Amino acid sequence: MAFSGAQVLLFPFPTAGHIIPLLDLANHLINHHLKLTILVTPQNLPLLEPIRAIHPSDSIQTLCLSFPQLPAGSSFAARVRATSELYDPIVDWFRTHPSPPVAIISDFFLGWTHKLACRLGVRRIAFWPSGAFTCLVISHTWSNVEEILSTTNENSLITFTNIPNTPEYPRWKVSTLSSQYKKGDPDWEFLRGGYFENMKSWGVVFNSCREIEGVFIDRVKKEMGHDRVWAVGPLLPLDNNLVGPYYFQRGGSSVMPRDEVMTWLDDKADDSVVYVSFGSRAMLTRQQADALATALECSGVNFVWCLRIQEEGHVAGYKDVITKEYENRVANRGLIIKGWAPQVAILSHRTVSVFLTHCGWN
Repeated sequence: MAFSGAQVLLFPFPTAGHIIPLLDLANHLINHHLKLTILVTPQNLPLLEPIRAIHPSDSIQTLCLSFPQLPAGSSFAARVRATSELYDPIVDWFRTHPSPPVAIISDFFLGWTHKLACRLGVRRIAFWPSGAFTCLVISHTWSNVEEILSTTNENSLITFTNIPNTPEYPRWKVSTLSSQYKKGDPDWEFLRGGYFENMKSWGVVFNSCREIEGVFIDRVKKEMGHDRVWAVGPLLPLDNNLVGPYYFQRGGSSVMPRDEVMTWLDDKADDSVVYVSFGSRAMLTRQQADALATALECSGVNFVWCLRIQEEGHVAGYKDVITKEYENRVANRGLIIKGWAPQVAILSHRTVSVFLTHCGWN
């Protein structure tokens, strides 16, 4: 993708679930002697501290830029469009850099960076924290979104003709993001156009592997018309980082000391623990949370449940479900972490055999 010693700009979408996988890729790129600049917002700057701690200062730099403030309740499409406000600041940074990057690796939500790269005369590589199958589903959905949304029958089948074996899914299973599309709305048209720009990029990197997604990766190559499609996953900390600050602090500090979590797991039998986490963005409804809490309690299994926390400190959607009484009832076999957890360490532990999560591949 680039020459040894070359400068590359990494531009993640500004949420933890997209930043962390790109930082894992950055770890590998640095070890292949590339020099990186990572574009982040001030709020997400702490996520870079662990990786900067294990690499020479000249191998990883930061470009810290702020996004414009949006009104409360703004759509996801508006958030994506707001990132394009950084177009001119990035151009200015490139023009004044003594050794500007030869390529931009940017998140698939940032399709507009393809045009940015074209203006700067550098290569743009789209990064997918998820797999090639997701890419194909999104490509078909947004190419046919008006037709898909034209039917009011939620059980009508959508046929994905661009995917090997031509899978079919009822409309109610189609992405909730595309179901919010409003034709002619500047924000939604911008988001839709970004997906099309991804398919024009010089190259694509998936956090996946051929052993799992070979046929889908080949299909992406066919749609893009070239072979510059790489499967580099699963992106995990390098072997020499299985101990030390990067591994322990990857993604942020745990609200519960890592040693305390590991001690709790050490007391359990091999392959006896279910790990439950729905990521930093997804939130269960009250009904879903109640059903899950009841199921975990009645199942009799050991479990670790990581809960998302709202800014005001309350557990989002769970405060009436995960009561102190509930925690006492499951205390011997259920560990509840209210906030960020050392997820890689938990999933690597010998006792954990099941991961219950949302759709996030990363």
